[in-house]
Amino acid sequence: MFFRSAFWRAKNNNAMTVRIVTDSIADLPAQVVRELGITVVPLNVRFGTEVYRDGIDLTVDQFYARLLQDKVLPVTSVPSPRAFVDAYDHLAEEANEILAITVSARLSGVHEVAVQSIGLMKRRCRVEVLDSRWAVMAQGFIVMAAARAAMAGASLDEVLTAARRNIARVEFRAAFDTLEYLKRGGRIGRAQALLGSLLNINPIIGMKDGEVVPIARRRTRVDAIDYLYDFARGYAHIEEMAIEDAAAPEEAEKLAERLGDIFPGERIYRSRTSPAIGTHSGPGLLAVSVMGDK
Repeated sequence: MFFRSAFWRAKNNNAMTVRIVTDSIADLPAQVVRELGITVVPLNVRFGTEVYRDGIDLTVDQFYARLLQDKVLPVTSVPSPRAFVDAYDHLAEEANEILAITVSARLSGVHEVAVQSIGLMKRRCRVEVLDSRWAVMAQGFIVMAAARAAMAGASLDEVLTAARRNIARVEFRAAFDTLEYLKRGGRIGRAQALLGSLLNINPIIGMKDGEVVPIARRRTRVDAIDYLYDFARGYAHIEEMAIEDAAAPEEAEKLAERLGDIFPGERIYRSRTSPAIGTHSGPGLLAVSVMGDK
């Protein structure tokens, strides 16, 4: 009934127009961003005195090449209020309402900046900001669900409902070669418990209540990847699935082939973790995100 009424409004000349904004931590593939009309506000990545906009001034390949070779460790910073204001004002030229869906507020100050930027807009437009409580493609799936509802003609309140409904239906697991980068970046949260056993341990992390948490430890990389496979296989119904990697394309491809046994391979999104994530994860991260029901 929701989408039937939404499609009816989409054909109505007086229908409200909703646009979706998110940040680059969602790791959305470029094709998805284009097809669903999503606006992505990039975080900043800094190597020493050099500052780059995530995914714009610095490609994924360039970032990981530099991460492995450069003695200067990168750091990230939130977008400036101007970045969000520019996005809001631009969209307000054609939209009646805007929904910004951000990375978990417990991981980053992006949410706070997105909220504060509303008051700096030059144009009048209703803007709401939603804390996804997630990151990477788990966040991305919430954004995608909202964008599809908006494209169907849903109002901002209905789009918010669609997004909130899916917050509890997404989850991810990530296997690391090391947690050293998370430790240095201060984003490790409750996964601090894993640091005492970094040697010969392949940690598995997830998120709970908006922060990084330890999930499991595996002795070998093979065992860690098996864990990711079993995590996805534990779902009774899968609506969306994504695999993303940080400089580990061959492992990601092999895992995608395996997961094709439980979910159509052509529907598995492939993404590479953005520099904003890679700064904290380091190379070797492999993650599986799922939206569905267990």
